[in-house]
Amino acid sequence: MVTKPAPRSKRAEKKQDKRERIRAAAWELFTTQGYGATTTKQIARQAGIASGTLFLYAKDKADLLCLVFQERLQRVSDDQFATVPRDSPLLEQLLWVFRGVYDNYADHQALASDFVSIFPGAKGPNADLLHGTTLAFLQGIANLVSAAQRRGEVAEDVAPLQAASNIFSLYFGVLLQWLSGFIGFEHVLEPTLRSALELQLRGLFPHS
Repeated sequence: MVTKPAPRSKRAEKKQDKRERIRAAAWELFTTQGYGATTTKQIARQAGIASGTLFLYAKDKADLLCLVFQERLQRVSDDQFATVPRDSPLLEQLLWVFRGVYDNYADHQALASDFVSIFPGAKGPNADLLHGTTLAFLQGIANLVSAAQRRGEVAEDVAPLQAASNIFSLYFGVLLQWLSGFIGFEHVLEPTLRSALELQLRGLFPHS
């Protein structure tokens, strides 16, 4: 017997509709006139809601930025991990995952720079959701490391979650280099991130 999911209440549907309208309005204004020039009043007006209602869905403007990026980063994370080439070496799998994330940021580099400057220091319900998205992303990387261990690519004594944290730090460092203008986007993945990941996977100690 198949149990059908309980239908959402009209109240829940209205709440989700308002959240989506806020997200769409914030994204449109942030990407057309810039994060700094956009006000919460403008976003509320664009979404067709009262300013007070807006703050039921986001703590402040920074939390609204987290709202729009959380949805985008969750989608790209799900897509990249779902399509990762399972027969490829760990290095190529990691580059596949991060390629999607970098491409997502490249769509709106200026807004991505604003986002990186306010997160993870932002507070609010959407920032909390984004922290959860980040932790799930780290676990996804850890799962790739664990699978590589089973294939014999990674030493058995390596803690997958610690390795994932190290790998994420390298990705984020390259992201900052690009957003700061130290490297062009055409060099983000190749050779910059690839070289950093190769060194991480190889290690610094001489091999016997």
